[in-house]
Amino acid sequence: MKRIEVVAAVILRDGKIFATQRGYGDYKDGWEFPGGKMEPGETREDAIVREIGEELATTIRVEQFLDTVEYDYPTFHITMHCFLCSVVSGQLQLLEHEDARWLDATTLHSVDWLPADVAILPKVENVLKQN
Repeated sequence: MKRIEVVAAVILRDGKIFATQRGYGDYKDGWEFPGGKMEPGETREDAIVREIGEELATTIRVEQFLDTVEYDYPTFHITMHCFLCSVVSGQLQLLEHEDARWLDATTLHSVDWLPADVAILPKVENVLKQN
């Protein structure tokens, strides 16, 4: 089975997290935490800062590591390293996604999360309770 290693940003601002809706690929329209594949020789932290710059024209700061999710989709296995992040500069422009929402603890489950992202939601709920 094909293996993919990615990074994901759980961007927190004013007690809400930023969720994006995929605009392409097999899982188009599914909701996820933004991010993407690591490049050779890149640290996980560098990769997430780069990916958010490319996808959302925004500079973020990695605040802390949340967890690594391992998930088997039908045609590949994903290893997703999730980080709690904050916005340093930029307006979170949707360059690759079709929609986005700021979600709080009461609306976190109001979108159709992709399966791998569902696995990190308990940790995200804890973050939202603390903020």
